[in-house]
Amino acid sequence: NKWRIVFPNTGRQWKDWKQASTFYSGNRIQTTKYTWFTFLPQYLFEQFHRLGNLYFFFLVVLNWFPQVEVFHREITMLPLIVVLFASMIKDAVEDYRKYRFDKTINFSKTRVYDK
Repeated sequence: NKWRIVFPNTGRQWKDWKQASTFYSGNRIQTTKYTWFTFLPQYLFEQFHRLGNLYFFFLVVLNWFPQVEVFHREITMLPLIVVLFASMIKDAVEDYRKYRFDKTINFSKTRVYDK
């Protein structure tokens, strides 16, 4: 039963309302970073911009060459996979919480004050 109060901006902006309404037809809040289709590619893109993850990835690639292999290939991949998987779960839970919060805000009752 909580109400969200919206104060419209009147004056100069009212003249450009029709032009702005074509660009911003929806009036919903969206703070989520990912969608179902972009989660994995965007997540991996962001993670491999970090120097630590690139270092471990370089070690994994380097260990696939038999001349330079120090550990078993699977053992070298383990730290990178564990860090990426833990971070992936954390980001997914955080983004889902943002989605639920956005949904409650977008479907809440609003009261608009106008002159």
